[in-house]
Amino acid sequence: MTDDARLDMIHRLRALTVQLDLLGAEFAQKHALHPTDLRALIGLLDRERAGEIATPGWLAEHLRLNTASVTALVDRLERAGHVRRDRDSDDRRRVILRVTPAAEKLGWDFFGPLFARASTALESFSEPQLEVVREFLGSMTVAVESARSPEDT
Repeated sequence: MTDDARLDMIHRLRALTVQLDLLGAEFAQKHALHPTDLRALIGLLDRERAGEIATPGWLAEHLRLNTASVTALVDRLERAGHVRRDRDSDDRRRVILRVTPAAEKLGWDFFGPLFARASTALESFSEPQLEVVREFLGSMTVAVESARSPEDT
């Protein structure tokens, strides 16, 4: 692949992320969410989808926020009915964060048409092609994560 072709791929990926950011901002504005609140909800949903527990500590690390900021964020999301705090049945001291069914429905109602369009677009690719796309997206995610500034400690 030539340098021009690589640069074209990076620009296409950037264009996609800009469109996704704009769509996310539209959703956030429509539902009176701060962009960080939306990132928190997405992170919590992804964590749940992976079968992993999300705690306030995990959310602070994920969003690179201090604990006071995460407490305020979770308070906002809980007041809005988007998140609930549950006690861990194995360790009652630990709080588990869960996205409410109502918040999931809001997300599906808004983003469902996008998911349907994306699913339709994927139908034109073979499994080997999709595997290359998975590998590419994974590599790009690692590249972007590694470009972020280290956390302040």
